[in-house]
Amino acid sequence: MTEQFRLRLAARREAVERHERQFRTLGYLRLLTVVAGAGLAWVQIWTLPLAVSAFLALLIWHERIARSAALEKRAIAFYQRGLARLEGTWTTSGETGARFASPQHPYSGDLDIFGPGSMFHRINMARTVAGEEVLAQWLQFPASPEEVARRQEAIRELIPRLDLREDLALLGEDVRSGLHAPALLRWGDAPAEAATPAHRLLAAGMSLGLLVSFSGFMFQFWGKGPVLLFVLGELGLFTIMRARLARILGSVEMPARDLGVLAGLIGRVESEQFTSPLLRDLIARICTEGQPASRQIARLRRLIEFRDQARNQMFAIAAEPLLWSMHFGFAIERWRQVSGRHLGDWLAAMGEVEALASIAGYAAERPDCIFPELASDGPVLDAEAIAHPLLGDEAVSNDVRLDASLRLLLISGSNMSGKSTLLRAVGLNTVLAWAGAPVRARRLRVSALTVGASMRVQDNLMEGASRFYAEITRLRQIVDLAGKDRTLLFLLDELLSGTNSHDRLQGSEAVVKTLVQRGAIGMVTTHDLALAHIAEELAPQAANVHFEDHIEDGRIVFDYRMRPGVVRKSNAIELMRSVGLEV
Repeated sequence: MTEQFRLRLAARREAVERHERQFRTLGYLRLLTVVAGAGLAWVQIWTLPLAVSAFLALLIWHERIARSAALEKRAIAFYQRGLARLEGTWTTSGETGARFASPQHPYSGDLDIFGPGSMFHRINMARTVAGEEVLAQWLQFPASPEEVARRQEAIRELIPRLDLREDLALLGEDVRSGLHAPALLRWGDAPAEAATPAHRLLAAGMSLGLLVSFSGFMFQFWGKGPVLLFVLGELGLFTIMRARLARILGSVEMPARDLGVLAGLIGRVESEQFTSPLLRDLIARICTEGQPASRQIARLRRLIEFRDQARNQMFAIAAEPLLWSMHFGFAIERWRQVSGRHLGDWLAAMGEVEALASIAGYAAERPDCIFPELASDGPVLDAEAIAHPLLGDEAVSNDVRLDASLRLLLISGSNMSGKSTLLRAVGLNTVLAWAGAPVRARRLRVSALTVGASMRVQDNLMEGASRFYAEITRLRQIVDLAGKDRTLLFLLDELLSGTNSHDRLQGSEAVVKTLVQRGAIGMVTTHDLALAHIAEELAPQAANVHFEDHIEDGRIVFDYRMRPGVVRKSNAIELMRSVGLEV
């Protein structure tokens, strides 16, 4: 994938250089056309239209070259971001999803779902707000097994389609900068203006009648009486419909521009042939009454272009008597009544396509990831060589199994030994699995799980809440999640570390036993070896495991491998001495 990105990046750079040379050349030609045209027109005036035509043709060509160069520069940025992800330098740019973070969510803050260097930051390739919102939803709320299976199939189909992902990113930049989705949806859902079929029929009859009566007057078939009669009728109809027509035409300018931006993105997706049911369903959602959304948007743009002809001073002489603006205003309102209510579906469907394409891009760039097996029985989390998906190739993997017979792993070990990283590896991969994404493991079999984590709880000075109070509030939230329809996977790091050892031991024991009794499965880390007896009391449903470290040449060394049993040694005193503390 790295080599493919580099080759495409080089090709895009060559294209930009070529376009810039063409741009400069056309600029000189335009200048030459002006000078030569002026000289020839001075000698032969009939050459002036030819010079003007040549200048306009060069101007159009010049603008096309500029647009092509801008598009190629976007492609360069797309592949530069891709190489940054592959080389591990992706955290310095891109949308982090920080706006989706919520301290009330049971795991997003603890598992680095949002924010700089987060899972969202790594996966997200969406360029529209709708695509980012869909991806954020999938990472926060686990889907049903049926929906995850549909997503997996769609993602597999999208993985080899690099051209589609590139086009979605490039076209999506226009949509992101030019689309005002809330205003567009309000326009589409606004109450219908009262332009009844009778009004439309009457307007058509008046225009036709005026045209026929005026033609008869010109050919002297009759006098001007019928013409005046139809003119008065049109004035009366216009007086009745003026306010409604002003609302129709006054509200369409911004939606028309926004839809024009969206049409390119929709049209690109419509051109693809998909076989997976989910992608085919999404394509069907951007069709209304059997017509693709891009075609319907093109029809609206044509209606607006025809309506705008009435602004031409020369054409307005004929347009006003024929009620030109009224006819096309009625047609625009009819379009809105039929298609406007589907705008939300179109945007939502495109958001899902972008979310799927983002995950497919992540899968293509991480061939070491696999799609998990979704277990119908459970609870079970059976992982072989599971690793943290945000770490590079240096990440150390471990085997983890939790099920109905072994519900709790109590992990002991020193700081930095790998305890918290393992919890995040298990939690993040579970979140990815139930979002439909591939996971970083050699094999993962996982049942339907809801994740609850307490790993990075902070105090809140604004609300007057201490860290300990924030932690027990989160623990109450996690306990409340246990015993629901979906089994809870709890991940608790240094449980109740903000209080004294007696209360920590008693509180930790109560919380863990409650979670296990309610059918949850999970992992708990601790420095306090006194907590190890909890696993012994809950055996065989619980087990002690640990991470080790040792001192080499005055520095602490870890292998990040999980081992059975309670940690038997501590290097804390030796480490403190190694840095010069007298202990």
